[in-house]
Amino acid sequence: MDAASFIDLTHHLSPETLARRTNPLKDIIRISMENPHLVSLANGDPHHTLYPIRRIDYEVASVAPEDPVADWRSLGNAAPTQVLSTSQDEDSDRLLKSSLQYGHGAGLADALKTVTEINNAYHRAPYHVPTMTLGNADAITKCFRMLGAPGDYFLADEFTFAPMPIAAEAHGVKWIPVKIDSGGIVPEELERILATWNPERGRRPHVLYSVPCGQNPTGSTLSAARRRQIYDIARRYDLVIIEDDPYYFLQYDKPISEFPESFLSMDVDGRVVRIDSFSKIMAPGMRLGWITSSPSFRTHLVKYTDLSTQHPHGFGQVLITALLGPHGWQLAGFDKWVRSLRADYQRRRDFFLALFEREVASTGLANTYVPEAGMFVWIRVHVDKHPRFKSGLAQESASGAVARTNTSALMTELFEACVAGGLVICPSSVFMLRADPRYDDVSSPIDDRSNYLRATFAGSEGTMAAGIPILGRVLKEFFATPTQDG
Repeated sequence: MDAASFIDLTHHLSPETLARRTNPLKDIIRISMENPHLVSLANGDPHHTLYPIRRIDYEVASVAPEDPVADWRSLGNAAPTQVLSTSQDEDSDRLLKSSLQYGHGAGLADALKTVTEINNAYHRAPYHVPTMTLGNADAITKCFRMLGAPGDYFLADEFTFAPMPIAAEAHGVKWIPVKIDSGGIVPEELERILATWNPERGRRPHVLYSVPCGQNPTGSTLSAARRRQIYDIARRYDLVIIEDDPYYFLQYDKPISEFPESFLSMDVDGRVVRIDSFSKIMAPGMRLGWITSSPSFRTHLVKYTDLSTQHPHGFGQVLITALLGPHGWQLAGFDKWVRSLRADYQRRRDFFLALFEREVASTGLANTYVPEAGMFVWIRVHVDKHPRFKSGLAQESASGAVARTNTSALMTELFEACVAGGLVICPSSVFMLRADPRYDDVSSPIDDRSNYLRATFAGSEGTMAAGIPILGRVLKEFFATPTQDG
């Protein structure tokens, strides 16, 4: 297989994408960048001798220790470091100068080479190509606009990180929720939606947005078997899969060699658009990541970037290039860092779960499962044990679906009780994608299944030790309260 084997998926592109012209000045810049022997009088950026920056030194953690993250965290200012300097050699100096200039929408060539090296080490996608981004949010919104037209339907987990669907809704995209369980999206539910789609509703959904590892908010991870099922469904029903995978390196209880195969690695059609980020493995303020896609999709992503955000900031691209370069960690050091990082997060997860078992699960009022990846624990509250729980109702929800219980109201009260008790925790209501009762299966309305809370174990042990007992205490007080005012 090669890139020429990818099928034509241009029918998935939005009218906006198809109408977008290439930035002609960027094409000229590209010619200059690809042919440095040419004399250029075409550029409009200041000469590099006028940049008031001569050198940048990045002091980063050393990966020499056996457990670099543990040393970095525990030793503080005494932890071993190494300095990456843009004045180390001619290549470093050249990289700094090019990073401070206007560039191509795909990103610096050196940075693209770096993330390609990461892709090749952890996935099998030799014919997909990267595009640098300003982190996941930037990448996702660009993908949504590339593929979504007003009136289009996209598919996503019924509980989904709220900012992502909101971003697409502003462009007229509508969402179809797919039921999930502790193992993530249920393939049979996905296929049922597609197989029974009513054409009177409009175009059948053609994009699936998925967070396969440590899904936010539920913490679920798709097994290799489910991923294969979902990719097969995508091929049969002509879906593009947006694989948003910021927690890929934060998978627990197994070696990296046993991580489930990514959608990207399965992709033989060019229908997977994968999104990666340095936010969870380095620092979110870097605002740097990359999209990996077919060359065809990349062309449109670069067009959009060249006419909007421009290429990502040079400082971050220099950092990751130097970090994985010959004077930095290199790929082996990066691998050592992410292995050490996930061991640290696994320790935090286990600390959280031990506290939860003692302080919360022991009450019999809530339980959870062990997340295989990510940063979140999805807590199920046994709201049906509350003295004011009611079933057999017929209450219309915000979407028009008829709720049969007062679960939503009780969970709102519980959230307010947590805040009053000194704890902020995320209610499931902020993550819900609501079904349309005119077309969707609402035999089990999501409002009746909103008895969940999302908590993070990404904080310090002190934060967890302070917060989890509050949750246990508030639950006991709340369930002992016969009336709202009592």
